[in-house]
Order: sequence, then C-alpha cells, then structure tokens
Amino acid sequence: MSSFNRRFLLLAPLALAACGFTPAYAPGGGADKLLGTIWVQDPTDKNGFDLVERLEERLGRPEDIRYDLGYRITTEAVGVGITTDNQITRYNLKGVVDWTLTERATGARIAGGRVQNFTAYSATGSTVAGLAAEEDAAFRLMRILADQIVARLIAESARLP
Repeated sequence: MSSFNRRFLLLAPLALAACGFTPAYAPGGGADKLLGTIWVQDPTDKNGFDLVERLEERLGRPEDIRYDLGYRITTEAVGVGITTDNQITRYNLKGVVDWTLTERATGARIAGGRVQNFTAYSATGSTVAGLAAEEDAAFRLMRILADQIVARLIAESARLP
C-alpha cells in the first residue's frame, strides 16, 4: 500500500503561497516587468539573428524600452566521431554567450553573465546534407542559449529597478 497522501497535492499550493512564492509571469510577478522592455543588440550574423529572434519570442518585441541587452557569441565545432581511416562523422557544436543587461536611463549594468551549451550533428552523407545539419545544429544551439539567458533574467527580475 502506498504511503502517498493525495491531500498533499491540495495543500502544496497553499504552502507555497504562504512562503511568498508568486509565479514569475503573474501580474505583478518579477518577469512581468521584462516583457516588451528589453532592446536586444542588433545581430551581425546568422547566429546573432537566431539568438535575437528567440529572445524576442520569449520576452516580446521591445515597445517600452527600459533595458539594453548586449551579447557576444562564440562557437566552436569539435569532431567527436572518428572512423578508422580518420574521417570525422559527428561534431559537437559548442557555444558560449557572454551577455550584459544595462538600464537604458542610467547606463548602469544591472545583470549579466555567461551561458554555454552544445548541440551535435552528423557529418555523414552528402556535402549539402552535412551543411544543412550544421546549420540546424547552430539554430538549435542559439535557441538553447537564448532560453538560458531568459531563465537567468527571470531569476534576476525581482531585483531589477
């Protein structure tokens, strides 16, 4: 017989509310002040475009700009699958984004950091298939890194001016 008590599921939200927990995207929640207020640095390449696209998808297009988000993207492809005749068949695409959030009115840095992750792609098949796989891996990587930046911004949002 299970010792799980269903009443726990009913009482858990009350316990969270009692300790001051509020959902980030609730009206008046910490992340509410981020939506539509962050201007992201203009992209200069495909990776930058994909990163900015995802950030604006998650945070909204800037309408009432209060913050500026600057970033620097670094990527590196590392061969991880090698055949007996030294042909690379699989790559890891590692990416790092250093980002900074500044308040537009004062120019003061209020948040920032570094996010990093990787995706992988196969280099087998035709040249066109390999290039398409590499492009798709870069697209997925920028989305992952943008989501990590948004998660950090949400964590910091309660302390933003």
